[in-house]
Amino acid sequence: METHEITEVLNRPISQELLARDVTRLAYVAKDGTPRNVPIAFVWNGSEIVMCTTKNAPKLPALRENPAVALTIDTEVHPPKILLIRGRAELDFVDGIPEWEAEVRSLYHDGMVRIVVTPTWAKLIDFETTLPSAVEELVRQREERQRA
Repeated sequence: METHEITEVLNRPISQELLARDVTRLAYVAKDGTPRNVPIAFVWNGSEIVMCTTKNAPKLPALRENPAVALTIDTEVHPPKILLIRGRAELDFVDGIPEWEAEVRSLYHDGMVRIVVTPTWAKLIDFETTLPSAVEELVRQREERQRA
């Protein structure tokens, strides 16, 4: 996906609403080769998804080995609004507590790890103007049958 296409998807009003939420689901491949999908707090800084975790989090060795990730940010209503993002995780070991509340300082006193994902692919599904690709295919097939 080209950068301008990603930007167009992420700049849509519904995408911006979803990027203002607090939690995403981070999917990655664990060290044992099996998939993982974990909820994690995030911040959108206008060009990257930034998440923070502990320096001893099990996801870190897996992300170092295979930085390919997928993120899902969605609503809890039906039909949902869903923003799907793919990218590569970059790990940034930092002193202190970046983008976190002060009360966690005693637990994370030796710092944290920022997981930064720059989107390389994005799709918005709002079930009004965009649909999952499999549903789009069914709609296309139905239209072809109706024209025949």
